[in-house]
Amino acid sequence: MTTFLPQSCLRKLTRGPLSKTTPFSRAQPSQCFSTTPRVQSRIGGAAISIPQEVNLKFIDLPQTQARGSSEIPPKTAIEVTGPLGQLTLKIPHFLTVAHDEVARKAMLTVEDRTAKHQRAMWGTTRAHLQNYILGVSEGHICILSLVGVGYRATIEPTATTVEAQYPGQQFVSLKAGYSHPIELGIPKGVQASTPQPTRILLQGSDKQVVTQFAAEIREWRKPEPYKGKGIFINGETIKLKAKKIR
Repeated sequence: MTTFLPQSCLRKLTRGPLSKTTPFSRAQPSQCFSTTPRVQSRIGGAAISIPQEVNLKFIDLPQTQARGSSEIPPKTAIEVTGPLGQLTLKIPHFLTVAHDEVARKAMLTVEDRTAKHQRAMWGTTRAHLQNYILGVSEGHICILSLVGVGYRATIEPTATTVEAQYPGQQFVSLKAGYSHPIELGIPKGVQASTPQPTRILLQGSDKQVVTQFAAEIREWRKPEPYKGKGIFINGETIKLKAKKIR
């Protein structure tokens, strides 16, 4: 004989903890979105390959701590020299760089792997050093695409709205739908060219400077999702939205 209980009784029974023998208990095993276990990144301990044309020089920095600051200043800096230039990277005091000149490898180690800040800076410093080595040997490139009717870009030796920051500075002149042309000074160490009227090619040894200047150009006309117009960086895509119909 089957007994049916009212909904109020079922709510009271299922509200509290139920044992495995209770007929109203429903076993719902917890399932994760991903079946792979969580593994922290090990990029900081990966070795860096150094090309033959790149040289590393270690420089001891003077220990001058700012008044009222509890942070320990960096003790060592690495001077990375290659055919495309020279860059200097300051190493935090808790990191050690082992340079094997024979195998052309560089390895970073940290004092305390359990410290969250040290682990974060371990991978960050390793990525910076990798970018510096790649920058002075091959260089970094950013390609900007101007999508829109009448959008154009040219490289000019002079500008009327901004002043030159250093001798021989060139300027990027944009026509991006405004009533006046937009002029941006090219940072030092960055080479800009326009292989097409709607393409801007930025090259440089410092990745941060190249990408920052590309972001400044993009700020003047960000890609919009209705017509797909704007300035796109390195093959950037955007999902178009449906037009608003009243």
